Amino acid sequence: MDDTGLVLILGLFGLLIIGTPIAIALGLLTLVGIWMADLNLLIAAQRFIAGSSSTTLLAIPGFILAGELMGAGGLSRRLVRLASTFIGHLPGGLSMSTVGAGTFFGAISGSAPATTAAIGSIMINELETRGYQRGYAAALSTAVGPLGQMIPPSIPMVIWGVLAEESISKLFLAGVIPGLLAAAGFCVVSVIYAKRQGVVSESRASGTDIIAALREGLWALLAPVVILGGIYGGIFTPTEAAMVGAFYSALIGLFVYRDLHWRQLPGILINAMRTTAVIMFIIVTASGFAWVIASEQLPTKITELILGVTTNPLLLLLFINLLLLVLGAVMDNISAMVIMSGVLIGIGAQIGLDPIQLGAMVVINFAVGMVTPPLGYSIFVASSISGMSIERIAKHLLPFLGVLLLVVGLIAYVPAITLWLPGMLG
Repeated sequence: MDDTGLVLILGLFGLLIIGTPIAIALGLLTLVGIWMADLNLLIAAQRFIAGSSSTTLLAIPGFILAGELMGAGGLSRRLVRLASTFIGHLPGGLSMSTVGAGTFFGAISGSAPATTAAIGSIMINELETRGYQRGYAAALSTAVGPLGQMIPPSIPMVIWGVLAEESISKLFLAGVIPGLLAAAGFCVVSVIYAKRQGVVSESRASGTDIIAALREGLWALLAPVVILGGIYGGIFTPTEAAMVGAFYSALIGLFVYRDLHWRQLPGILINAMRTTAVIMFIIVTASGFAWVIASEQLPTKITELILGVTTNPLLLLLFINLLLLVLGAVMDNISAMVIMSGVLIGIGAQIGLDPIQLGAMVVINFAVGMVTPPLGYSIFVASSISGMSIERIAKHLLPFLGVLLLVVGLIAYVPAITLWLPGMLG
């Protein structure tokens, strides 16, 4: 590896250690790499612009806005009530209701932190009132966050589809079964916890209560049907689906549920723009950095180095998953995806890994990173909402992390889990 490569790698770790924001670190190293290669620094601006010029990336602000509108418009609250009506009387029923609501919300927001924020703001206090420890309630709200990245639509799946030039619709489908398996595992944890802690179940809902919850929750349930049905029915693209989701959430919140008011829209738009700006800032700087390391042939050199150690596909899959889990725990997911895409695609091609399976594996590993200290965004969100320390939340997170790691293992070694549904698409 030449001097430029060493400077880029060591510089990245050094800047992160001293607390430099990831986007700033990547932007600075892009400039350093271009300067060391004796190229015109205007290339940096060109690469930054190129990193944001894909029309597919327009799906990101759409899904972010849809998530904001869904939370403010009362859709998430009604999903919680609907789930609680059907399973609240079971052992761990309220906890499982939280999982169910997080699964449905994830089918609209496409974001782990957004799912944690929407569900946690409703359920943490409610769970504590019903006998659950507050740390457990915060951990559960954190754990359901990754469902927003597994269950389609998913913002990271959109980004990986752009990077790897793969079908976003197929990538969406690849996350369905892993997401449902994770949700089922969380429900098992909920039952075990409730029985061990002696949490008293709610009374069984009456027929009247069920009808009322269905009547109120119907429009919220239809949101993922509209979005995903439109994509797979060929009515609109994933990018257009994001805008349809935002429009649908606004329409229902303003005119059906009427929990959303016109005066709230400017604040919601500002929040969505702020989140979008942060994500896009990371994407453009990471894109520039990825171009520099590609021009230095670092992905090829790293791939050859790894393949020089072993060519056993099973061991390489284990190594890739461990690498992704570590990167997800210490680095921003989007940056890591952009930077590592060349290496991961190269290794995947060498061992005959299906590109859709690889994409699902990458995104879901990084989804686990969203709930893993020290940089798990969902933990920060849950900590802010609950007032609990990250250490207290992390203690209760362990069984949920165990479920997620089991799902990661299944994705790696049972290809049908991610490829069966995309195969049905053709």
